[in-house]
Amino acid sequence: MARCILAVLLAMSLSAMPLLALERPFGTLREQADLQQQWLTRRLDTVLPPLMRRYGVDMWVVPMREYAEDPVFSSLVSPTTFAARRRTIYVFFDRGSQKGVERLALGGSSQGGVFEAVRSTKTLPGGIQAELWGDQQWQLLKQTIAERNPRTIAIDISRTFAFADGLTAGEYEGMREALGPEWTARFKPAEGLAVDLIATRLPEEEVFYQKLNVLVWDVLSTAFSNKVITPGVTHTEDVVWWMRQRVNDLGLGTWFHPSVEVQRQGMTAAALGDNPVIERGDVLHCDFGITALRLNSDTQHMGYVLKEGESAVPTGIKQALATSNRLQDITLSEVRPGRTGNEILKSALTRMKSEGIDGTIYSHPIGMHGHGAGPLIGLWDYQEGVPGRGDHRVIPNQWFSVELQATSPVPEWGGQKLRSAQEEDIIIDAVGKSRWAYQRQTEFHLVR
Repeated sequence: MARCILAVLLAMSLSAMPLLALERPFGTLREQADLQQQWLTRRLDTVLPPLMRRYGVDMWVVPMREYAEDPVFSSLVSPTTFAARRRTIYVFFDRGSQKGVERLALGGSSQGGVFEAVRSTKTLPGGIQAELWGDQQWQLLKQTIAERNPRTIAIDISRTFAFADGLTAGEYEGMREALGPEWTARFKPAEGLAVDLIATRLPEEEVFYQKLNVLVWDVLSTAFSNKVITPGVTHTEDVVWWMRQRVNDLGLGTWFHPSVEVQRQGMTAAALGDNPVIERGDVLHCDFGITALRLNSDTQHMGYVLKEGESAVPTGIKQALATSNRLQDITLSEVRPGRTGNEILKSALTRMKSEGIDGTIYSHPIGMHGHGAGPLIGLWDYQEGVPGRGDHRVIPNQWFSVELQATSPVPEWGGQKLRSAQEEDIIIDAVGKSRWAYQRQTEFHLVR
């Protein structure tokens, strides 16, 4: 009898569960993992070898310990691996164009067959084989290096790029002491190699990324609508938490906490406070990102709350969005492989100023990380260029978030300035052509 009651209660709870909680926009976790494993294999087979040769790297050594993973970790391991196992040392050795790049995992697993797992062991009483994972691993690395005699050994040390600075001080000291001066003299920073491996995306991933951006648009168009917002009642934080909950209910994650802001005629941001009630006539802005299959989106959209009697956005406010759209056009046209982030920024800002636009550009790569590996195209407070991080070059098969803002006076607000901040993800394909991952916002989301 008790089991029958439990079964009925379970059925009732499932029938009352919102449909969105049962949705799987990208399939089951197993299906997602299968897809990610295919991407991993293809990336290591086709992307890594030419990168090693471009940067003159014979051997790349990437050691790490559990919970002190290198930023390149998620670009090297299977979707079922969440942390380095005790200590894992990944070794990549270029044997030439005929034999290709050898991939070794000293400790840990083969990551679904993409590495050859090599372990040093000792025999315990009873014949049990125990893995040696402490300083003995450095001796195994030394033996591995000596057998291959590389001219250069790339390691992840950088004062410019966090993505290429994953070798911790402890791991560096242990490796240096074990290898001795003969091999440490061959160390070289792996800056460009690490950055570009993380940054490079596959054509297969582009198909998925468009679907991810479609989902982002769906969430945002609902968030900035009467399904979520009741003018005079709903606070900005209510919308923020609706967005977070929606992503969670879809079985996905987000790489930062969303934000929703209000601009209102006759009011400053300070006067509005941190969590204002959304009123009619307000201009809304949100910043929102989704994480799925280890890939990230980053989107900023604008919304408008119609006043009583209004059926459309006032002309001056519409023009503010059109101005930021124009700045998007300028920036997108300047993003091309072979150019540095600082070169792109300078050209785009020159064109922006020539057209009389009051704006700022602060775009960034995206992919395995929200603020991804690759060249920065400005920061909001570095409009003259970003030394170091802005000097890296755009590559084919890379994604960016075109992030910027244009500030325009609104006649209907007595000339009060309105900040139209937008962000949309773009794809640079294999031939270097840039396009929106899905589309870009040219009309306000409306709350009626």
